[in-house]
Amino acid sequence: MTFSDRDRARISEAIRTVESRTSGEIVCVLARSSSDATALPVFIAAVLSLALPWGLVAFTALAVREILLLQVAAFVGLALVLCLPKVRVALMPRAARRAAAYHAAMDQFVARGIARKKDRAGILIFVSLAERYARIVADEGIAAHVSQKEWQGAVDALVAHMRDGRIADGFIAAIGRCGDVLATHFPLAATKRDELPDRIYVI
Repeated sequence: MTFSDRDRARISEAIRTVESRTSGEIVCVLARSSSDATALPVFIAAVLSLALPWGLVAFTALAVREILLLQVAAFVGLALVLCLPKVRVALMPRAARRAAAYHAAMDQFVARGIARKKDRAGILIFVSLAERYARIVADEGIAAHVSQKEWQGAVDALVAHMRDGRIADGFIAAIGRCGDVLATHFPLAATKRDELPDRIYVI
């Protein structure tokens, strides 16, 4: 993943531009991965390393000590490879990947203080690269007026750019689409105070 300081600055500027015409606020989060579960990779490594001695006994004349050393080495090597983020995520069923990413998005919504915004008019634009997951989470003040379907155009624009490796452009496109929705339902209030940082968090 390549994400420069200039990309961060462009996204911050896009957020400020959008928020100049709405009382709503936008927070962006880019996660490298949403899951750090290692139980499945370790289980697979254990099963394969436990099966290894049977093959060695059947097809080689190695001593017991050598077989045990190879078994330990196989377990450690397999565990290290299978626990790599991309491999670990690939081993997870699609439903489990989406569930992990969804829960990560909800955690970020709370952690970034969006739910503490006074008028409950904040949204989170969340992307998890490893799980290939994108979602827009709206606070209850917005959700009461805007259906989840209205955010789909922003998600589609985000995903289209991400497929081409243009992460920053994807966020900027999604911010613009979200801004149009927010400006329609939550026009700029004369007493608006900027409660949330105009930035993207990379985790």
